[in-house]
Amino acid sequence: MRFWAPALALAVPLSMAAAVMAQERDSAPAAKAPELPDPGDEPTPMKERIATIAILNKQNGLTRDFTVKPGEAVRWGQATVRVAACEATPDWKQPMTGAFVQLGVADRKGAVARVFSGWVFKESPSLNAVQHPVYDVWVKSCAMRFPETGPETVVAGKASGARASAAAPAPAAAPNAAPSSAPQAPTPRIELDSSNL
Repeated sequence: MRFWAPALALAVPLSMAAAVMAQERDSAPAAKAPELPDPGDEPTPMKERIATIAILNKQNGLTRDFTVKPGEAVRWGQATVRVAACEATPDWKQPMTGAFVQLGVADRKGAVARVFSGWVFKESPSLNAVQHPVYDVWVKSCAMRFPETGPETVVAGKASGARASAAAPAPAAAPNAAPSSAPQAPTPRIELDSSNL
């Protein structure tokens, strides 16, 4: 009997703990379904972006601008340029615009050979330059939208969740002050997180 006593002493509290956990699980409120983000809070999907690229023919000095969606290709003379992707930074960040382009040039028989495949940048064209004796390609813009707010952005006039209620305590009434007829909204308190700066 003394071999079973420690095991029995351990089994009783474990079964009681399991019963308490099951009761807490059953009485807990149902979890809410996650809220889907507002379409305005997401960057533009790649297929909806519009890149403006320029092609230069070095033999005759002609330049032509094209507006292309990612996945599409344009042909000008013997050059075929396909835009696979384009990106731009939002206004509040350091400006950077780039596009992933592929340049193919047709020979006299019509066979197209890829001579360049890579990212080109508006602000740094020499970072990854197209090196071809006849054609040059560069990106001029990438039209896309950006979310107005990020996860840590506080929008004036909106309070969200426990952070806003904890951050803005209710104002205390002065002991001798006359009651005001106009309702007063609590003043929001904005806290900065210096770890992301």
